[in-house]
Amino acid sequence: MEIPSKYEPQQVENRWYDYWMQHRYFHSEPDEREPYTIVIPPPNVTGVLHMGHMLNNTIQDVLIRRARLQGKNACWVPGTDHASIATEAKVVARLKEQGIPKSSLSREEFLEHAWEWTHEYGGVILEQLKKLGCSCDWERTRFTMDDDMSASVIKVFVELYDKGLIYRGHRMVNWDPEAQTTLSDEEVIHEEKQGLLYYLAYQVEGSDEKVTIATTRPETILGDTAVCVHPEDERYTHLIGKQVVVPICNRKIPVIADEYVDMEFGTGCLKVTPAHDVNDQQIGQRHGLDIVDIFNPDATLNSYGLHYEGQDRFVVRKAISKELEEKGYLVKTETHMNKVGTSERTKAVIEPRLSEQWFLKMKDLAQPALDAVLESGDIVIFPNKFINTYKHWLENIRDWNISRQLWWGQQIPAYYYGEGQEDFVVAESPEEALEKANKRLQGTRILTAADLRQDEDVLDTWFSSWLWPMSVFGGIMEPDNEEINYYYPTSDLVTAPDIMFFWVARMIMAGYEFRDKRPFKNVYFTGLVRDGQRRKMSKSLGNSPDALKLIEEYGADGVRVGLLLSSAAGNDLLFDENLCQQGKNFANKIWNAFRLVKGWEVAEFEQPESAAKGIQWYDAKFQQTLELIEDHFSKYRISDALMAIYKLVWDDFCSWLLEIVKPPYQQPVDTKTLEEVTRQFEETLKLLHPFMPFLTEEIWQHMAERTEEEALIIASWPEIRATNTELTAGFEFAAEVISGIRTIRKEKNIPMKESLELQVIDAEKTGDFWNGIIAKLTNVTEIRTIETAPEGALSFRVKSNEYFIPVSGKVDVAAEIEKIQEELAYTKGFLKSVQKKLSNDRFVNNAPEKVVAMEKKKAADAEAKIETLEKSLASLE
Repeated sequence: MEIPSKYEPQQVENRWYDYWMQHRYFHSEPDEREPYTIVIPPPNVTGVLHMGHMLNNTIQDVLIRRARLQGKNACWVPGTDHASIATEAKVVARLKEQGIPKSSLSREEFLEHAWEWTHEYGGVILEQLKKLGCSCDWERTRFTMDDDMSASVIKVFVELYDKGLIYRGHRMVNWDPEAQTTLSDEEVIHEEKQGLLYYLAYQVEGSDEKVTIATTRPETILGDTAVCVHPEDERYTHLIGKQVVVPICNRKIPVIADEYVDMEFGTGCLKVTPAHDVNDQQIGQRHGLDIVDIFNPDATLNSYGLHYEGQDRFVVRKAISKELEEKGYLVKTETHMNKVGTSERTKAVIEPRLSEQWFLKMKDLAQPALDAVLESGDIVIFPNKFINTYKHWLENIRDWNISRQLWWGQQIPAYYYGEGQEDFVVAESPEEALEKANKRLQGTRILTAADLRQDEDVLDTWFSSWLWPMSVFGGIMEPDNEEINYYYPTSDLVTAPDIMFFWVARMIMAGYEFRDKRPFKNVYFTGLVRDGQRRKMSKSLGNSPDALKLIEEYGADGVRVGLLLSSAAGNDLLFDENLCQQGKNFANKIWNAFRLVKGWEVAEFEQPESAAKGIQWYDAKFQQTLELIEDHFSKYRISDALMAIYKLVWDDFCSWLLEIVKPPYQQPVDTKTLEEVTRQFEETLKLLHPFMPFLTEEIWQHMAERTEEEALIIASWPEIRATNTELTAGFEFAAEVISGIRTIRKEKNIPMKESLELQVIDAEKTGDFWNGIIAKLTNVTEIRTIETAPEGALSFRVKSNEYFIPVSGKVDVAAEIEKIQEELAYTKGFLKSVQKKLSNDRFVNNAPEKVVAMEKKKAADAEAKIETLEKSLASLE
């Protein structure tokens, strides 16, 4: 194959991805090898690729490609989540555009539209992941609404209900008035918002006295059923048992006493609205209060809202406060910071609402998940800073509201056959439900299928995805099948910390509950992707770049490198597009190195000593780096592993090794050197492949004719062998000598073509092992060991060794002496000024410790510089 002059990712990426797919390198079947399994955090079926997905899936692909190279049976299961709320909202919006209200459709008709949407948009994000290079086993792609996946969810519901862990209860829930469904506590985001505290006067019946209450929600007074005071509050004890009149609606309500009331907050009087506040509901239960619900499901006011019926709650808030003021009920308002709950999905302000819902008892399920992380170490969280958050949530867990008032999702398998609260059965199918119901009725009446009515609600989306590591391998429906026994528990989970509770903790609970095993060994939490202003990247803020355009511009490998270079383990990633440019530059550097090696002519002659030593050194350096990389991977420091490889390639391979072994201009290279450098290049490509799969496969296939069994994607990861630390340390020393000579050439404008002599007072006893390499890279003709410093020479020091370059005829000695004298005079003057400052007791005693330390360092640096300059001057004079 002809080697292009430039690396063109657009020409390369599709070709190699198609090649990998054609030869089914991504596909996995159970065999005798050690499995390495990752299940993808399933993105929403409605989703498109964003920066968070890019980071998360790049890390997963790095891990899976490395495992494949290590000879493991790597299986990465992709799929999507049906995302009940998000998908239903999009379908409803599209229907609205077509002039079709959801209410005009039957459930079956609506689901046809939802499936149509899913088939139209469902595969978009998975296709985009292919552009990134993700090596998922696409033959295993799953969707949480696939028939067998849904069957798993239903089976688990029935099993948990039969164990007494699922129950139906009338509770105060989080209601999303936009999606018109309940939400679990974890789906509510609490935000500090500034609002007003309204002080309202309620008339005490039969007297001129008034009581003043403070509320942030004046519209809810229409649902008040009591005013509550603390039983020991002497200001109000005389009112307990009396009636007050609610402004505007003129309803009489009792004054009650309850210790819940904070005497210090507001006026010490609390309005009680049991239908619209969880604490008020508890007070209402204790005191047997009426419940007056003033809201419709969409948060407009109902008939209890009087003349405000049909108006939105926030419109009513403004209007009613104006009416209260006009009628003399509004005493005053104050600004007030309030925690407001909003829906994670729709951003609507949540309404507390009393509702009949399904709940899952969590306390007993949570204990094994807590023990697995905190006690046994069965599951390890990286970085460990997230362990306390995990612990806090599980120790304070509440029952999970698992029902949603939607149509898109798994319909709750509860079947009603009568009017009573308990007239229902839970079953996996209508046929089984009919059998159970008739059995329960014991012949008092015989039911037919037409007598059964299935619960309208669906299950929370997370109730399907908490089974994901099991259900993708059929582990719920066929608990002893070959695949679940081979691939489960999975190996690593890579996800974002913001779904630690929604998904990660619940998967752990499900794993122990249904298989008595952890679902994965390691959990790696990535950081969140933020912009330069530290804002989370999102479509709504318009600060998220188009992922596919980035790939188009910088190549998939460039984007992968850019993302990982900016992403230290578990810390938020401050994304900067320049890092993708750095990734692209890195790809070009490697490509140019490859073209250089491939461009050498080869001939049969003895290998130069400098080349032999350079190759020996790079082998040792490679092993040292490999050890470091393995350590980084073991701690999930993926970015650090990439940085170690980056330095190995850019500095050690390109800047040092290739310069050492490169033949003289227009001369051939010897066969042995070319063979060994090619071997080293190939080993280095293996380390790079998980991070830059396209570029590395392209170079690998250009280096030699390869069969499909010899593709880089299935090559062997390098083995760790003993590192020759003497070689690596020795070369570091030699590199400093080379750097010293190059600095003198640069500072004194001595061209590279002009050869130099190097003399050394060899206090370190370094010998002449590296002299050939030093000579080649600096154009030094002779390296001599001497006993005393020569005259008329420029010098530099490496550790205890002093190096001298005689310069007569090469530099203007008189001009050099003058230059050094000027620099010496300036440095002595600078030192004097610093010492003056340090001899001032007032400065030393009053200045911050850091400032004094900095001045002392300046003095020490100046003294060292003066010593060096004086020695240089002495050698020239």
